[in-house]
Amino acid sequence: MKEPIPPPVDTITISPSSPKQLRFLIIGGGSRGNAYARAVSTVTSGVIHAIAEPHAFKRREFGRKYIWGVSDSPQEGQEFTDWREWVQWELERRKRATQNNDDNAADTTPIPVGVDGVFICTLDETHVEILQALAPLQLHILCEKPLALSLDDCLTVYRALQPPEGPNNIPQAPKNIFSIGHVLRYSPHNILLRKLLLTDRVIGDIVSLEHCEPVGWWHFSHSYVRGNWRRATAAGDGSLLTKSCHDIDFILWLLCSPPSPETASKEAHKPHFPRSISSAGTMTQFRRKRKPVAAGNATNCLSCPAERDCTYSAVRIYNDRHLATGHTAWPVDIVCPDIEDVFHAQGGKAAESLLLSRLGEDYDRDTVSDLDIAARPWYGRCVYEADNNVCDDQVVTLAWDDEETAPHRLAKTASFHMIAPTEKQCERRGRVYGTTGEVSYDSTTISVYDFATAKTSVYDVPKPPPGQNESHGGGDFGLARQFTAQARFVGCSLEEAVRSHAVVFAAEEARREERVVKWESWWGEKLRVSAAAWKA
Repeated sequence: MKEPIPPPVDTITISPSSPKQLRFLIIGGGSRGNAYARAVSTVTSGVIHAIAEPHAFKRREFGRKYIWGVSDSPQEGQEFTDWREWVQWELERRKRATQNNDDNAADTTPIPVGVDGVFICTLDETHVEILQALAPLQLHILCEKPLALSLDDCLTVYRALQPPEGPNNIPQAPKNIFSIGHVLRYSPHNILLRKLLLTDRVIGDIVSLEHCEPVGWWHFSHSYVRGNWRRATAAGDGSLLTKSCHDIDFILWLLCSPPSPETASKEAHKPHFPRSISSAGTMTQFRRKRKPVAAGNATNCLSCPAERDCTYSAVRIYNDRHLATGHTAWPVDIVCPDIEDVFHAQGGKAAESLLLSRLGEDYDRDTVSDLDIAARPWYGRCVYEADNNVCDDQVVTLAWDDEETAPHRLAKTASFHMIAPTEKQCERRGRVYGTTGEVSYDSTTISVYDFATAKTSVYDVPKPPPGQNESHGGGDFGLARQFTAQARFVGCSLEEAVRSHAVVFAAEEARREERVVKWESWWGEKLRVSAAAWKA
């Protein structure tokens, strides 16, 4: 029988006016971990207190930037090689604190402070195990998207984080805050767009919405052809989930969600669910049939005779486009995590040599197992000879019926397009068509055309301060601010986060099976099967 987990000690209860400073652990010192750490340190009163990261260089650099500084060393409880080490340490810390609270305790050694919340910024496939391990610790949690790589795992996380039912099977409100990295909800641009559409009703009733995420030509090759997100599994994950689940969430936030989570329990503000979901998409570009004839049998850019003429040359992307200009951050530091250290300590030539050695790493399908190939990224691999299988062009269509009960929201449609070969990189754009006008938007502007006056109004979008705009238009900073301020729902309940993930899985099922998913019956059946499996 397991020992009961001691409750949090020296942590802060939820209170917007709490005078104490919130402390956070970041699990994963990569690009997302750094983004949230920078946001917490810049725009909130909270502090990053600890880092759990297996890569020694990343861990040390992260600590210097956000925790112990350049001249100091980490204190106990501030540096861990992985999340499991931190969990074990935290359990021991709580046990010691509980024992010391006993009047008869002889140990008077000071107990190191713990953390109040955790940011999970690890690879997608690790989220479920980490969330299940953290759930009993009663801490506030922000998990980077996606929540999990299968619908079953999303529902498992939901059950793990939900408090047990109270008397008479009445659901209990969570005592701790949970948030998901759906950062599009939190940028000043999108907050204004939602206000114009739903509160100010500048185009009347919404009839249809078109939304596009232009991923960016080299960004897609980096992350979804050569990188960690290039392979989907039978569970239903793919580029729609790993790249664009927050775009689907953004659409539902505009067309489905109640005005605010606090009013979601009121009948008049129940979500307006779509009737049907369909999708079409495939791997159109990054496959062997598209390979230039001049490349011959080459499988790596460094040995390819057509490298200098290839748009997707890894040398041109990582070295010529980035490192050669003195840029050592993303994406170069993803290829070589210690590139910045080498660049500053040994110079540009040494950094280039390190980069090229990494890009030269390759494999022979006849001698290396598929398991080993899939286990790591291959950033110098020919994009036409890679092991990727995710869509680089996908369209999702959603349709709503009239709502028969109050407040009688009307039928509408929405389409989402994720497309890889684009000039713009993740700078969303779209149009919303209404009964009295039309809205067009991109990443910086919102324009409203009024049918009655034939006039166009261009709205000034609040600009995030310098250094914040590159983080999803300020969305990273907005989410961190909400989470650290302990907003009860952080703009999105756990149930809403799981449901928007479910819509992504429904779209993927529709795409694979070339059919239309009827949302109400599909979702009801998924919940029924999951509940039966859980009870069994």
